[in-house]
Amino acid sequence: MRIIAIPLVVTALVVTLAPQAASAVDQVNTKKLRDAVTVSGILGHERVLQRIADQNDGTRASGTPGFAASADYVKQTLKKAGYRVTEQPFTFPFFKELADPQLSRVSPAGDDYETAIFDFSGSGDVTGKVVPALDNVLPPAETPSSSAGCEPEDFTPASATEPEIALVQRGTCTFAVKTANAEAAGYDAVIIFNEGQEGRQELLDGTLGGPTDLPVVGLSFADGSALDAAASAGDVVLHVVTSTFTDPNATTSNIIADTPGGDPDRVIVVGAHLDSVVKGPGINDDGSGVALNLEIAVQFAKLKIKPRQKVRFAFWGAEESGTLGSEHYVATLPDADLARIYANLNFDMIASPNYVRFVYDGDGSSLGAEGPEGSGQIEQIFTDYFATQNLATDPTAFDGRSDYGAFIDAGIPAGGLFSGAEGAKTQAQAATYGGTAGEAYDSCYHQACDDISNLNTKAIQELGDGAAHAVLTLALTRSGLYPDGSLHATTGRGGTDVAPEGAF
Repeated sequence: MRIIAIPLVVTALVVTLAPQAASAVDQVNTKKLRDAVTVSGILGHERVLQRIADQNDGTRASGTPGFAASADYVKQTLKKAGYRVTEQPFTFPFFKELADPQLSRVSPAGDDYETAIFDFSGSGDVTGKVVPALDNVLPPAETPSSSAGCEPEDFTPASATEPEIALVQRGTCTFAVKTANAEAAGYDAVIIFNEGQEGRQELLDGTLGGPTDLPVVGLSFADGSALDAAASAGDVVLHVVTSTFTDPNATTSNIIADTPGGDPDRVIVVGAHLDSVVKGPGINDDGSGVALNLEIAVQFAKLKIKPRQKVRFAFWGAEESGTLGSEHYVATLPDADLARIYANLNFDMIASPNYVRFVYDGDGSSLGAEGPEGSGQIEQIFTDYFATQNLATDPTAFDGRSDYGAFIDAGIPAGGLFSGAEGAKTQAQAATYGGTAGEAYDSCYHQACDDISNLNTKAIQELGDGAAHAVLTLALTRSGLYPDGSLHATTGRGGTDVAPEGAF
């Protein structure tokens, strides 16, 4: 997961929300399921995922034996619990970094830069003059808004005889667009630096969404803005080296299991991504969501719950390559089956060490990106529940950059919980939730240290209870998500171009 949370500042210790008139969702007693879904049970699954990673070069990434073993464990656990399990294979472009990238200053002489490679970067060894994009915004605007590199004319034509390296700021278009425009202008390598606002200052990496021939690496805002100033004042020559491998036709899969009961014309899809990044075991991102959903499914069966709506537990492949598994699932559903999907819940990271109780802003009232009709009611299920427990929540941007993106793009209401990734906890959040202001919610995000020691059990308990509550509420509701009490969703949000997570 590469979601960048843009949190609303919370000043009160407890957020208390009055029920919205538009919400028609029944109040459901979920205590039995919440009591059954325990931290111990969730950690049991996490330990197995860690062992799988340990036995497979420290990773569970799609396209690796570690993912295949993770998928086998999920399948066997679900079958043992009594579910009929299906596996949906698909091909995807697999990317692997073969060596750490290098970025060093040749002239004027200077220290090496801390850098990171972008997924699907090409391999290369380039020594060339740095040329800033024409519209890098320095100092940065108050809010993320830079369009640097988003148009071909944002780059001056590169030299036809000497290698040159484009330097471009992060902003409102994808990294792939910036790279393609730099390549079209004749550049031999690309450096993308962070934009500069709070939460957009650290060392930058991301995904290009597909292979490119150019080396593409990232810089922090501090290093990138200083390099921009130096290159604008005089010639700066850098040396960049990348070594990568891409297989455009690797194979992975989605694992799907339905409850035996429930109306097959009203299906609640409860999802989490099963893959890690190549660099690490992914025990928080998203082993925590996988373990949570797996334990909810197991306890759902043990309690012999008879849902009114059918519940479908989904474990997605290739999320870290650009939410490809969930997108493949939605894109290949027959029209009749797509019409039966009533709602989607997504749990992608629920155990971050420096956590916040983030709830996706389904109605767009806090952060502006509104989901399909019904998403606001899903958001309220979560916020109302946490309010009854005297637990505060923060909104997080509902921008489609996780596995729920394919569902909202098809007009399906969605929602979920998130404990935070690489963004920095604010002073207000530290006052409300504890933890350390100024530090990342998960300092091991997308790293080898995202292991079994990288989990906050308090976050697991609180967000796990919230997730179990929402799953059972949607499974048992009589009145549904819509103001008139209708249980019939409409599709066709239409027109939304959702980029892969980590692409901006």
